[in-house]
Amino acid sequence: MARNRGPVWKLSRRLSFSVLETGQELKKRAYAPGQHGPNKRVKLSNYGLQLREKQRIRHMYGVNEKQFYNTFVKASKLKGVTGDNFLFLLESRLDNLVYRMGLARTRRGARQLVNHGHILVNGQKVDIPSYSVKVGSEISLREKSLNLAVVNESLSGSLNTVAFVTFDHNTKKGTFVRLPDRRELNQEINESLVVEFYNR
Repeated sequence: MARNRGPVWKLSRRLSFSVLETGQELKKRAYAPGQHGPNKRVKLSNYGLQLREKQRIRHMYGVNEKQFYNTFVKASKLKGVTGDNFLFLLESRLDNLVYRMGLARTRRGARQLVNHGHILVNGQKVDIPSYSVKVGSEISLREKSLNLAVVNESLSGSLNTVAFVTFDHNTKKGTFVRLPDRRELNQEINESLVVEFYNR
């Protein structure tokens, strides 16, 4: 399945989950879109719950089906809890770390910065959003991109920084300090349902 390029707020309402992690999408209308949205009550089966959780996480990180499944397979081969490893691998994606450092307001915006060649990893240009960043790596803007209006606008209202990354607003350089702790990630998602979905 191709990446979803439709309206994010409508998608969030369909999944009953804030894909942008801001909660803004559900403040005005906390029900499914469509004519029957406000009155529609659907009891999901176990499979339905697992599928919905998979879609929530997939759309939150902006990953297509094939990438999502391949990431899960990679996580299942690592030592430790598969669900946690899965989220850690998703958090280690370059586009996600650019978003976490506040260089973009959304993961879509972060992906575009990476695709357009504005981002350096340890001084080398990387234009692959799914690039897996190693702990200790430095992420920065290309010299020609230091004064991008979209970046400055994002940094002025940055709310996305987390403890597992550091960022210097003056030099516009950040470091992926460590793998995140599960408690630092979105508490609304239940990654164990995704594990059940793929292991059924």
